[in-house]
This record gives sequence, structure tokens and C-alpha cells, in this order.
Amino acid sequence: MSSTSVAEYQAVCAAIEGYVEAARTGNSAPMRKVFHQDAYIFGFFDGEPFNGPIQKLFDWDDANGPAPDIKTQITHVDIAETVAVVRLEIENWTGYRFTDFFTLLKIEGRWTIMNKVFHKH
Repeated sequence: MSSTSVAEYQAVCAAIEGYVEAARTGNSAPMRKVFHQDAYIFGFFDGEPFNGPIQKLFDWDDANGPAPDIKTQITHVDIAETVAVVRLEIENWTGYRFTDFFTLLKIEGRWTIMNKVFHKH
């Protein structure tokens, strides 16, 4: 974490928690609050590309339904002033396991997810 304050670390993690809450509830509303409107998602789902504007993730989350038994762990946070990278491990998102990488930008004092790249195990 180098010279980054605990408050900044917690603020970055709070953005990721909005994403996790949307997964848990199957309602993309909390996710929409933490992603930039122009964010993109990249990865493969069952061998097929799952790439495009972040709305694709929101739609998938809403259709996928709640994941009350989801387990998540932030395994890495790297912050450099106004940019951050986060690695999140996810188990049992309605039976799926993912590794997610997020890039975040601090915009007007708020950490915002700019992109998501994922691996579905």
C-alpha cells in the first residue's frame, strides 16, 4: 500500500463492495453507482467473448438473479494517487467462480471503476 492512506484504501474497497452487493442481490443498481458510464468489460464466458460496454454486465447481473451464498476476497489493491487496480476472487456467484481485475480512477473525489477484465474458472 506504500504511502497510501488507510482511508483511500477503504474508499477503493468500498467501490468494489458496490459491485459485490449487486452480485449478491441480483440487482445491478449498486453496480451502476460504482462503474463509470463509459466503462467496458472484457473476458470469456464458457469460451465465448463477453466484451462490450458495461451495460452488458448490468444486464447479465439482473438476469442471473441473486447470489446470497457468494464469497469474495479482495486479494490485491494497488493505488497511485488517482488510479488504482484491484484483484477480486469470487466463489459461488450462482455457481460460478471468477477472478476479476478492475481499474479505478478517482473522479471528483470518488473512486470509480473504469473497466473490468475477468477470467471465469
